[in-house]
Amino acid sequence: MNKHFWNWARDETNPEERTLLLEGPIAEESWYGDEVTPAAFREELFSANGPIVISVNSPGGDTIAASQIYTMLREYPNDVTVKITGIAASAASVIAMAGTKVCMSPTAMMMIHNPFTIAMGDSEEMRRAGQLLDEVKESIINAYGLKTGLSRARISHMMNDETWMNPVKAKELGFCDEILFSENEPQKTGESMFFSSASVQQRVMNCLLEKMQAEKPASSPAPTEPRTSASALKQRLDRLKYDY
Repeated sequence: MNKHFWNWARDETNPEERTLLLEGPIAEESWYGDEVTPAAFREELFSANGPIVISVNSPGGDTIAASQIYTMLREYPNDVTVKITGIAASAASVIAMAGTKVCMSPTAMMMIHNPFTIAMGDSEEMRRAGQLLDEVKESIINAYGLKTGLSRARISHMMNDETWMNPVKAKELGFCDEILFSENEPQKTGESMFFSSASVQQRVMNCLLEKMQAEKPASSPAPTEPRTSASALKQRLDRLKYDY
């Protein structure tokens, strides 16, 4: 399977600047245990000097590949400008954090969430898989924290909720430095927005419960047993006494 998911281009108006295109899934096969593919990426990255632009439009992919790309970009001795043109989700958002400047298109989105894997085996294997995911999450929080300055607890909660951010919210939280094409636009105090799938699911469940309760037919009052007055009961007892 092809692991070469990146391409290089040069801007004719600025020949000293290279553009790295990251589009589609990041490494459809894991880079774990693979020495050739990371070496090829490093060789191409350091084959020239000067600033580079990284154009990102990716739903994410392999965390090992994302970690190595992030590290190589942080080691690159010149400016690295990340431009998110469509989506930077999951592992792609980790790579974006390597930029000395992160820019987002006004229509772009960024998503962060917990790492996941597929595991099989006995209970010990499942526990080990869970521990591995916990450690991977901590390493990802490192990258987000270095860029944003947010607390580890807040980033962890955002990952738990699978958080989607528009450019305004991403900039507000520090995931993004600049919104493209906005330098000549008047500054507006528009609403920032981020989408949490967990909170939305909870709201949907609450709405469904409220609807079910509203549609539930009102329960009819329980039938009341006929009551006998004290005087009538005394008369009946008197009759029984004389009958016997």
